Amino acid sequence: MRQLYSFYSDAFWIALKSILEHKLRAFLTLIGIIIGVAAVVVVAASISGLKTYVVDKVSKVLGSNHFMITRMANTGRISDEEFERRNRRNKDITWEEYLYVRDNCKMCLAVGAQMNAGTEINQNGIEMPSVRIIGVTASMVDIEDKTIAPGRFFSDAEVDRSAKVCVIGTDIQDKFFPNQNPIGQTIKVRGVPLQIVGIEEKRGSFLGDSMDRNIYIPFTLHKQIFNRNGGLQLHGKALNADVFKETIEDARQTLRNRRELLGSEEDTFSVVNTDEFNSQMDQFTGAIAAVVLPITGIILVVGGIVVMNIMLVSVTERTFEVGLRKAIGATRKQILLQFLIESALLCVVGGFFGLILAVGVTQLITILLEITMTIEIKYIVISIVVSSGIGILAGLYPAWKASKLDPIVALTKS
Repeated sequence: MRQLYSFYSDAFWIALKSILEHKLRAFLTLIGIIIGVAAVVVVAASISGLKTYVVDKVSKVLGSNHFMITRMANTGRISDEEFERRNRRNKDITWEEYLYVRDNCKMCLAVGAQMNAGTEINQNGIEMPSVRIIGVTASMVDIEDKTIAPGRFFSDAEVDRSAKVCVIGTDIQDKFFPNQNPIGQTIKVRGVPLQIVGIEEKRGSFLGDSMDRNIYIPFTLHKQIFNRNGGLQLHGKALNADVFKETIEDARQTLRNRRELLGSEEDTFSVVNTDEFNSQMDQFTGAIAAVVLPITGIILVVGGIVVMNIMLVSVTERTFEVGLRKAIGATRKQILLQFLIESALLCVVGGFFGLILAVGVTQLITILLEITMTIEIKYIVISIVVSSGIGILAGLYPAWKASKLDPIVALTKS
């Protein structure tokens, strides 16, 4: 056992000495492995970061334990025929149906309604196109976990009487009320003057689209201004994550009862929830990873080929050393293992520096783009294992060639 340990220890130090004696060559050899490992880890972190970014932004938009029922929703990849079938089958959600679900969904912590429209705001010579005018019930502030500061959200009583009040996003404030408090001031939507009672806390952008270009008004007022009766979104909130699915099912069954749908009949509406969205994001990012990661892995393979070439050069340069070691009793196995250890050591060191580079790049991207990139442990393990494996595979042929050298011929060639 001691002799075996001594052999591996000596082989390691011989390999390390050989690498240190040719620093520039070793560095050039490592570049392929370093870039390959860094590319794999950074791409994996980017995919994970994309999912985190999207899910976080959606959570800010929807709030926690929040689901939505609407006429049609994108619930995944479906055929054109299926889309047309649902389009013919499904019906708009009405105000009366919202009231029914609100009053009869026992597990729902809150139920709200929302209707969207877009228009241009023109005030005091200042124009802002494509402003989202969102008609909502008062309960939506709690369902979507909105933060209103300064000011307040409008009340149920103001919704009931179609009060001319509104809550604006920070983009609206910056555009029409720069460097001033807009609370109590007036903004016109399609000629209707609305008193500003609150400002929604800044939420930032989502995939390049600002989430602060909104004006919230009472749902009943929205119907009057835009002359719409149907096509609303019904929103619900569960008490907590433990009863989330049961709450969705309660709301779904309540609406089915209102529409007098029998047990065998399909829903004539669509249900959207954050869990379903997370599942779709897992599928989406998984598909990206399945395509992109193997492509970046090619860089590691190229790095392995470089290591093999350098090791072949090393065998040629050290012919006399190999011949001398074999002449004094070194076995083919010992020569083979020595060169394998050297190539594996090169790739492990390259993998380590590749990880350091990956950490630096991900931190830089996080700072510059404000997207949290997560380096997952499994990719660190995979990169180290793969780089080590490539080192061993790349060193097999050169090591085998070195072990086959005839000591007499090797000493003569020197």
